[in-house]
Amino acid sequence: MKLSARNQLKGKIKALQPGAVNAIVTLLVGENQIVASITMDSVKTLDLKIGDEAYAVIKASSVMIAVD
Repeated sequence: MKLSARNQLKGKIKALQPGAVNAIVTLLVGENQIVASITMDSVKTLDLKIGDEAYAVIKASSVMIAVD
């Protein structure tokens, strides 16, 4: 897999909440969780299931940071 995004974190799918169009996927990376919204088509194409290993690919220009 070749990507221009340098931030690739391997983890296990902890939760998968399907919706009508998108799904919320929670990936456990060490003790941290990464949550992403992806299309249901992508869930089906990637055949994602709870417990599967997967990568979070993070492009720096798409990340937002906030504080309380």
